Amino acid sequence: MSILHKRKNDFDIVYDNYADILLRLSLSYVKHREDAEDVVQDVFVSYINSSPFFIDEEHRKAWLLKVTVNKCRDLARRNSVRTGVSYDEIGEIASDDEMYGDSAELFDALRKLPEQYRLTIILHYLEGFSVEETAKSQSVSVSAVKMRLSRGRQMLKELLENEV
Repeated sequence: MSILHKRKNDFDIVYDNYADILLRLSLSYVKHREDAEDVVQDVFVSYINSSPFFIDEEHRKAWLLKVTVNKCRDLARRNSVRTGVSYDEIGEIASDDEMYGDSAELFDALRKLPEQYRLTIILHYLEGFSVEETAKSQSVSVSAVKMRLSRGRQMLKELLENEV
């Protein structure tokens, strides 16, 4: 088996294992599915181009999550210079309720949380990471994750109550 063929198989496995998680994470940062898909594509291009060395699979997962968050931040910074909304985007914004269903309010409230709380809540509650896995992927202590979960839930509760 050639080195190129082995790298393609490795990439296929990584993509299959992480693409959905990265897309959901991206969707929690950006409002439009197309932007989230672009972010995921950029993450995997970075993965291919940089060929990073990983100690274990948890290290690979943490790297992918961190790069995804960074790409979302970059996209938000680039988009912050836009002042208007195109007619196409108006239709997309209107269809958010269709995409998220009954959870549209929750996702909207999640987007309003400070990043550290949003990421912690998404990884733990939506992606099913344990507290320990969440701590490792964010390079923080277990007690910091527990505190972020507690504070994040409180903030979400307040945001959701204010919308009613």
